Amino acid sequence: MMIKAIGGGTRKESLSARHASARSTQHYLPRLLCPTFTMKFLTGLSCFAAVASAVVVDLNKRDSPLDVKIESTGNTAIKASITNTGASDLKVLKAGSILDKLAVEKAEVFAGSDKVEFDGIRLRLGTNGLPEDAFQVISAGETVSVEWNYGEVHDLSVGGKVDVAAKGALSIAEVGSNDITSTAPFSSNVLSVEVDGAAASKVRRDFRENVKRTVVQSDCTGTQRTATTTALSNCRALAAAASSAASTGAAAKMVEYFKSSSTATRTTVAGVFAKVATECGSTTSGVSKQYCTDIYPACSSGVIAYTLPSASYMVNCKYRCPHDKKWHIVFGDSSDETPRATGPYFFNSLTALSSTCHAQDRATTALHEVTHLTQIKGTTDQSSCYGYSCVQSLTAAQNLNHADTYARKSLSLSLFALHVLTTLMSQSSPTPSTSAAKRFASRWNNSSGSGNT
Repeated sequence: MMIKAIGGGTRKESLSARHASARSTQHYLPRLLCPTFTMKFLTGLSCFAAVASAVVVDLNKRDSPLDVKIESTGNTAIKASITNTGASDLKVLKAGSILDKLAVEKAEVFAGSDKVEFDGIRLRLGTNGLPEDAFQVISAGETVSVEWNYGEVHDLSVGGKVDVAAKGALSIAEVGSNDITSTAPFSSNVLSVEVDGAAASKVRRDFRENVKRTVVQSDCTGTQRTATTTALSNCRALAAAASSAASTGAAAKMVEYFKSSSTATRTTVAGVFAKVATECGSTTSGVSKQYCTDIYPACSSGVIAYTLPSASYMVNCKYRCPHDKKWHIVFGDSSDETPRATGPYFFNSLTALSSTCHAQDRATTALHEVTHLTQIKGTTDQSSCYGYSCVQSLTAAQNLNHADTYARKSLSLSLFALHVLTTLMSQSSPTPSTSAAKRFASRWNNSSGSGNT
């Protein structure tokens, strides 16, 4: 298994003519200073058509204690006021949500009927045994505020009128516990903003230049290399089995997670898993890069791994010393010596493959992150929608573009593929072959089951 050295330059993938148009959507590649893994590119972009009305659709119809109002504080600057209207305090997970300091998707932006592409980062979060500082308590009746600039992660250089809204969910833990048990959805008002394109372009350029200046300190070697390559191999087997099951498997399982078992839905889901299988199947060629160093940086409390789709790279997280200067740039705590990177991390605590239903492991983490790649599916996290109940609350269209619906273990893993994985763990080797995966998938296709499998 080869790892190609990058040296001090920037590596550009060699693509055939039929893939060139898909590749043109990638905005830039950061300067790379270490060896990386690359994965095989399968096909062109998967298209996801967004309509303006989608920006105001609630995640579900049930009542929520969250009331979110947004207001403009500058050209592309925004302030959100989040009120707990319920009678009880809410212990909410900050990572990946509207409360996160990282450049995650906190608002949707539309220019007319077209959704402006988000090009920030996508996270995979832990749901159990999280550190206390990963949470924030919003007392009953309390309002908390957060500000950010959506111009950093949306290309608004053309200027003009845009509509902005924040929607999604906050993951909830019981007071006294650090395990995610539920979600609380929210949907804000819609802002209509006249954007100064030149000013917005400068905001985005300055932000991206700061990201590109990141220096990679190390590469995937030793046990980290082994863990990463094993995760990719297992991801390939799992995705191949899931693709087969999506094509001809039990209708009930398709309906449970994708709200439909129609031919169109089966074709879409099977196609996504097939692309994932191919992408995970090589560490020497392809569109994406895999890092073992937090180059963004984004490995904060609760984050297992993350993807930057606009640059086609993925990072697996490990515990990092809080004295790292990049850490202080992000969190502004240069005088605080308390370690922040605790909890479930890819290298520190996850197993290669888990035989426990709804547990998290490296294989499904890899699968989750690969679906975020624009060239595979460009999935979202639906503004921090984590957990089985949140997956169930999404619409059919949202499920088809939601990473956790495809690959989430723990509370929000799609068991569409999990049953195959657990069968492989009990009856096959730790790194099952694709043919074995398909054989066990065939058995699973003819079984009945639910989210409790």
